[in-house]
Amino acid sequence: MSKALLVKTGDNVATSLARLASGQRVTLQADDGEVHVDLAEDIEFGHKFAVRGIPAGDPIVKYAETIGLASRDIAPGEWVHVHNVESVRARGDRARSPG
Repeated sequence: MSKALLVKTGDNVATSLARLASGQRVTLQADDGEVHVDLAEDIEFGHKFAVRGIPAGDPIVKYAETIGLASRDIAPGEWVHVHNVESVRARGDRARSPG
């Protein structure tokens, strides 16, 4: 059984299906092959981790959908959560400019 879920190859985060330990190598089945990630820190069940490096400002992509922006550089295998992701959904401070 896989220990994490990667839905689309273009996703840059995977979701843990068990508690995962720092230093553990996780093998993910993607739609066009396998991806291997060495975890940089412990990942709790249901939490996300970076499948590859994500530069600050780049989209966080899960299930082929942008779910936020990296608020800082995120290393492969690093926990991805509110401490390093800025939400872009339903943001009132990101109003469109007039005209």
